[in-house]
Amino acid sequence: MANNITIGLKHELYKACEAIMQAKLLRIKTTITELQQSLNSETKSSAGDKHETGRAMVQLEREKLGQQLAEIQKTIMVLAKINVINTTKTAGLGAVVFTNRANYFIAISAGMLQVHDRIFYAISANTPIGQLLMGKSVGDHIVFKGDPIKIDHII
Repeated sequence: MANNITIGLKHELYKACEAIMQAKLLRIKTTITELQQSLNSETKSSAGDKHETGRAMVQLEREKLGQQLAEIQKTIMVLAKINVINTTKTAGLGAVVFTNRANYFIAISAGMLQVHDRIFYAISANTPIGQLLMGKSVGDHIVFKGDPIKIDHII
């Protein structure tokens, strides 16, 4: 059974990741809406080819944003699988891993987070460091970019 401090830390890390993803989602959706409005408001000018080229470029941008939106939604689904109440003895999705080099929250790639006056790196299990940490236990060692890293604690 996890204690309240552990649950609080994991919950805050989770909420920080969630806020980052919601901000990205909002940015992409806003840009898609703006592009759609631009596309809808454009009228045919006397320079027909120029108009069609502009529309094609806007359409390509929309497609690119659509792919980014799909990726963000997929990442949000991964985040939703994390149970912040559970603790574990091995590093896996949702684990907070304390090492002699850095602290990691294995969830999504969201970068550096500061919680409880400590720095954590939110990483995906698919990142190189995430792959090295997955399945490891307290006391295990890994080597990342030539640096030896010892796992001190996992929650």
